[in-house]
Amino acid sequence: MLDPDWVQAHHQDFDLFHLHFGFDAQSPAQLSALVNALRRHGKPLVYTVHDLRNPHQPDPANHDAALDVIIPAADHLITLTPGAARSIRSRWNRTATVLPHPHVVELTRLTRPRPVRDRFRVGVHAKSLRPNMSVLPVVRVLADAVAELSDAELQVNIHREVADPTSAAHAPRLIQALEELADRGRLTLAVHDYYDDEQLWDYLASLDLSVLPYLFGTHSGWLEACHDLGTAVAAPDCGFYAQQRPCLTYGHTQRGGLDEESLRAAVQTAYEQRPAPRATVQHRTQERDALAAAHRSLYANTLP
Repeated sequence: MLDPDWVQAHHQDFDLFHLHFGFDAQSPAQLSALVNALRRHGKPLVYTVHDLRNPHQPDPANHDAALDVIIPAADHLITLTPGAARSIRSRWNRTATVLPHPHVVELTRLTRPRPVRDRFRVGVHAKSLRPNMSVLPVVRVLADAVAELSDAELQVNIHREVADPTSAAHAPRLIQALEELADRGRLTLAVHDYYDDEQLWDYLASLDLSVLPYLFGTHSGWLEACHDLGTAVAAPDCGFYAQQRPCLTYGHTQRGGLDEESLRAAVQTAYEQRPAPRATVQHRTQERDALAAAHRSLYANTLP
């Protein structure tokens, strides 16, 4: 759908083109060709700016170049937080409508009671080591912070491919360091295949605090899922996570590195103030209805 030839072949099948993700591999020239194809056929472009900084790209230059094509060309912009909207205004002199992210977990699951445990569990999920993750420094601070709590534990999860010597994602030094910490009883290490949705919801609900080990980024669907399930989140201050949903914040940026004391404080606060705020079916339903109405209105006003 990002190919101008697709637009040429299917322009009679749609009224408006709404872009969210998926253009990481497109060059600015290819995106310009897409924009031109949409204009040629009179198809408005709406873009929801989820990422001002792409979490999959260590160098921001490629994503910045893509945004320099898409954001000025879009007929309407949406983003998730006031901070992101201000950044868009500052960088491109464009106004973005701020609309919250809808629920991620199915509404029927929001009423399910959280599991009862006698220990406070802190979790870090390293996934497949996205470029925006700085796992080991965060984990080492958490291991110390959790050890100071009498009834707490730290669990680190990572995808199996990171431990597989035949995989491109193999990170032997990290795996060795995590295994050494696990052998010393500082954490529990879970190496597993990708979770499906239900497995992921079970995992998140098993945590009292999920720590996002990000060095850069903008918004988070993971945070939204945690809010749906009543799991506290400690998010870095490098993006606009704290404007999305109630969460704890600690200092962690590509330029400034990790503020260890603020991370320790976040763990202590989550420990003392549990349970975390949790989304309700009523609020998420009302929010989703409002989002649908807002998008319908936006589309109607954008169409020629």
